[in-house]
Amino acid sequence: MDTLSQLFGQCQQWLFETLVQPALFHLGLSNYIEDAYDATMWLLVGAAQIAVIVLVFGPLQRLRPVEPVTDRRQIGIDILYTLIHRLGAFRLALFFLVDPLWDSVFGQLHVWGFAPQPLDHIWPGVTDNAWVSLAMYLLVFDAVDYFYHRAQHRYGWLWALHAVHHSQRQMTMWSDDRNHLLDDLLRDAVVVLVSQLVGVPPAQFVAVVAITQLAQSLSHANLRLHFGAVGERLLVSPRFHRHHHSIAYDASRPGPAGGYNFAALFPVWDVLFRTARFGVGYGPTGIHDQLPERGGRDYGQGFWSQQWLGIRRMLGRDRADESPAAQPLPPSAERV
Repeated sequence: MDTLSQLFGQCQQWLFETLVQPALFHLGLSNYIEDAYDATMWLLVGAAQIAVIVLVFGPLQRLRPVEPVTDRRQIGIDILYTLIHRLGAFRLALFFLVDPLWDSVFGQLHVWGFAPQPLDHIWPGVTDNAWVSLAMYLLVFDAVDYFYHRAQHRYGWLWALHAVHHSQRQMTMWSDDRNHLLDDLLRDAVVVLVSQLVGVPPAQFVAVVAITQLAQSLSHANLRLHFGAVGERLLVSPRFHRHHHSIAYDASRPGPAGGYNFAALFPVWDVLFRTARFGVGYGPTGIHDQLPERGGRDYGQGFWSQQWLGIRRMLGRDRADESPAAQPLPPSAERV
């Protein structure tokens, strides 16, 4: 872990001193030097993730695809979402919109004597091991993601935003970041709050984010892959998560949208809370009311239309029924 951190730090220092710092001085923004150094870290993490997506996940998709690629335009929009999120543009928004709020709140709490005890200090000699504490923080933040994801499918106003993600009929390794920006802003505000409460060290937080994002890029891939009867219960696979996006099941339960297989990394949460379905195949993805026979609802064909329609749904301006009908879908929609 120390070797990896040292190598990453050297790359960050080189990128910052070679490109970022000179640009800041040229633009008269030298007062943001410290923050820009952190931004350089996220830029480097994102670039490394995109390299893995292209060089590793891409060949896997071409080797064992679930379905042929028929809508390259929508995949191109997903790539745009990925670049926005992974290369720092979205984190820049967080820096101005969310971080100052939590800095103020927790700064005041520190003045009042509140000092969260880092979780990796609860068992000296065991949890202070870098790999053990990383595994522990992965579990904690995966639980946060699980419950937030359940809320996205439970509450109509959150589902109105989250539907942007589920409306992709051509799911690929680029689809993880296809989210409404307001939805991501709310979710990241929750993550920042939890990170402050559990006292996760900055280096561990970066590792948790990078690992989780890469795992979710893989789980969204257009890839026939599962991890076997045991492995499928330990780690989320493309088959396990594809069922969560299935266009067949979201019409089978009441509420804004039904749901199974909510976990991002570890299916243990779905097992514990009885939302797991294993070995269910590789069905087509999307939302049932996108189908012509169910009304052909429009969720937006471009980036800005997807964002705008999400806001309209949240405000109740899009009057189409948010609750899926209970009738079964035609057999053609149930499997690939």
